[in-house]
Amino acid sequence: MTLEMQIEALLFYKTEPISFAELADFFSVPVEEILTTINELSKSLAGRGVRIVVTDTTAQLVTAPEVADLIESVRKEELRGEIGKAGAETLAIILYKGPLSRIEVDRIRGVNSTFIIRNLLIRGLIERRPHPTDSRSYTYAITSSLLNHLGIQSREELPDFGTIMNALDLFEKQSSEENPEEAQMSVPQ
Repeated sequence: MTLEMQIEALLFYKTEPISFAELADFFSVPVEEILTTINELSKSLAGRGVRIVVTDTTAQLVTAPEVADLIESVRKEELRGEIGKAGAETLAIILYKGPLSRIEVDRIRGVNSTFIIRNLLIRGLIERRPHPTDSRSYTYAITSSLLNHLGIQSREELPDFGTIMNALDLFEKQSSEENPEEAQMSVPQ
């Protein structure tokens, strides 16, 4: 498996910018090799539905500008539908326990939440913030417009906030005691 293929897959999976340094650490190669590979990947994606956006320090896989109208129509259609059970579950976790990283949401839910989080972001129900202790990752928190829509001014006004917070804390403690290796896992955000 080539480095180009691995970088493409990781950028697709992460759906957010990843620093060159983080990629170099993750793949155990020099940053120069990451830059060369990203340049090659960018050339191979020319004329296709996705592109690589490169800043001074990061790379991100995005949709091509030529398909903007298509993506916008799909986005509007997604917003018309309900958020579904998985969306409601994820939103409740972030609402009661947030701000949380995607990895923390995944751990609580027990499944990958990337696309659910993306859907909630598009709808304006949650927002992405820089992680307070890890500049390479993000946390997700509820938006003030969601609180406004719920008719409350803070999370503490949510029904049974204390009871639910205690139950979530107990669940996390039991989960980390049952699976100590998962609690120590380090995955790039």
